[in-house]
Amino acid sequence: MSARPGKDEYYLNIAREVCRRGTCLRRQYGAVIVNDDQIVSTGYAGAPRGVANCVDLGRCLREELAIPAGQRYELCRSVHAEMNAVIHASRAQTLGATLYLAGIEVASGLPTAHPEPCLLCRRVIINAGIARVVVQPRGREIVSLNPEDWMNEENEAARQGLAGPALVRVQLGREPGGEA
Repeated sequence: MSARPGKDEYYLNIAREVCRRGTCLRRQYGAVIVNDDQIVSTGYAGAPRGVANCVDLGRCLREELAIPAGQRYELCRSVHAEMNAVIHASRAQTLGATLYLAGIEVASGLPTAHPEPCLLCRRVIINAGIARVVVQPRGREIVSLNPEDWMNEENEAARQGLAGPALVRVQLGREPGGEA
């Protein structure tokens, strides 16, 4: 009999299952929002309701144009998993909650190497009052990210006259907010 998974592993496994509903041809992401040990919302990356998605169309414009990950989101048909999870919950449910995020590279079937939220999703997570984001980079241990760190990065960028943080990709090797 295998060992009972810890809470973070348990909810990440649920996020991995949620990501299987994704309709992106590049990466499938799933998000689970948990508050007081209760799932309050889930979301996966996919086109808005009633809008054709890339799986059904059989093409991805960003892939065809060789646009790197993290750039030109306006050309993407999908609403990100984190955004969908927040959309489906009330602010009262997300205040102080934990968001679990998991992703799969469609081409290889492997977990994503860097499953951290993009800049826009970070801002949504901050506004939702989510206190912690949990991810597990491919081949690595589970990491807990602190949205307060993102607020500090945003404020530092503002002090420098920038629209947002220059470094969008989180350094997952560090211990954000003292948690890891």
